[in-house]
Amino acid sequence: QVQLVESGGGLVQAGGSLRLSCRASGRLFSSYAMGWFRQAPGKEREFVAAINGSGGRTYYADSVKGRFTISRDNFKNTVYLQMDSLKPEDTAVYYCNRGPTIATMQPSIYWGQGTQVTVSS
Repeated sequence: QVQLVESGGGLVQAGGSLRLSCRASGRLFSSYAMGWFRQAPGKEREFVAAINGSGGRTYYADSVKGRFTISRDNFKNTVYLQMDSLKPEDTAVYYCNRGPTIATMQPSIYWGQGTQVTVSS
């Protein structure tokens, strides 16, 4: 049973930064791509960023490219999302996902509980 635990969300002013973390239980963490998705009120969940198992390749939604950075530490079974230059439209619940399909940016069935990010204007 995979467990994904996110942390690091909170309230920040526009232009500020936050760093999200997602720690995964289980073995073979480095075998899986990891992704971040988000869901704003009244909207569908959307892809934000993904990283391959080794950490050598990263992928971003156009809306966050140049502002967000995904990274991972395979020794700590943890994936990070550094969010800079935050905008009010980044307000959402952010979810960690283990094993998204990189080719289509579609999530797997393995989700964390989510962490709220609120950006005030």
